Amino acid sequence: MRTLCSSTLIGEFFVIGFAGLVAMKDDSLAMSTVWTVCGVAMALSVLLCGMVTRPGGVQLGWALQVGLIASGFFVPVMFALGAVFAVLWWASVHYGRKVDDIKARWAESQAGQATAGPDAA
Repeated sequence: MRTLCSSTLIGEFFVIGFAGLVAMKDDSLAMSTVWTVCGVAMALSVLLCGMVTRPGGVQLGWALQVGLIASGFFVPVMFALGAVFAVLWWASVHYGRKVDDIKARWAESQAGQATAGPDAA
């Protein structure tokens, strides 16, 4: 799960940065505000790469997805990009857990074969 989720979060890091560049062009937004919000979101996306397997990591990832979609009120294309990344996040968590379960079952079967010895086959 960690690899899939981290890949999604790193992709979001770049999208948030590019959205900040687009938001800078809006005269109604202060540049310091834009880069403070984008900087916090970018830092969160990188920090979550290491926290995704810890308790609350996935939930923080969902909060980032909600924030990404909500940023569409300032950069309209982010409604669509945020939705795409929310689907990617769901897929990363869902299929990542399945892969982790398959790996655990395979490791158990390998451990069982190793303890049985070569004559058991």
